[in-house]
Amino acid sequence: MKLVIKDIDKSYGEKQVLKKASFTFEKGKIYGLLGRNGAGKTTLFNCISGEIKYDSGRISIIEDGQETDDIDYKKVGYVFSEPALPEFLTGYEFLKFYIDINKDKIKELLTIEEYFDIIKIDEEDRYRLIRGYSHGMKNKMQMICLLITKPAVILLDEPLTSFDVVVALEIKNLLKKMKSEHIIIFSTHILQLATDLCDEILVLNNCILEEVDSEVLKSTEFEEKVMEILKEKVND
Repeated sequence: MKLVIKDIDKSYGEKQVLKKASFTFEKGKIYGLLGRNGAGKTTLFNCISGEIKYDSGRISIIEDGQETDDIDYKKVGYVFSEPALPEFLTGYEFLKFYIDINKDKIKELLTIEEYFDIIKIDEEDRYRLIRGYSHGMKNKMQMICLLITKPAVILLDEPLTSFDVVVALEIKNLLKKMKSEHIIIFSTHILQLATDLCDEILVLNNCILEEVDSEVLKSTEFEEKVMEILKEKVND
């Protein structure tokens, strides 16, 4: 399976955010999307997920050698940097509701308690209103949704910044286990996180999407190379 973005342009009024953005993502890899705040990382994710319409270009999924004319957004899971959850429900109520409305997408279902156990949410917190959850706990709930529906394409917008060290490590290990059956793309501004977790790195700056040579990723030159790309774009 592949996710193909081709010549994606997106502007907000006179401000261009994406210019001819193109790349092919493959199942079995974790991709890191690096860029400064406001570079357009979230905009790119919103285009892929169908949250917003891009101005021109094409986004498609290739499965079994067949390329779809239009992307099936049901195959895309999105963990937002600012969690969007029904805060009037308890954590347990929300998961029960989420499972009920996504029955057609779920191939293998665990119990709600088992999902809570995987993501390490304490028993007393499972029956509290979500409005009382910390930012990190809300992000955990978003991660549970991915574990339930297991979408083909997983987009993570700054996914680990709100977690403590122990939980962040658990989530990283979970993503590594999941990657064989998914395309996982996450945005971050933390270079160390990118080197720990990613198979390939893309940099988005001044509307341009550029791949970093994978041979550089695990080398001591990685940070220098990323900074070089960012500086080159700024000076253009």
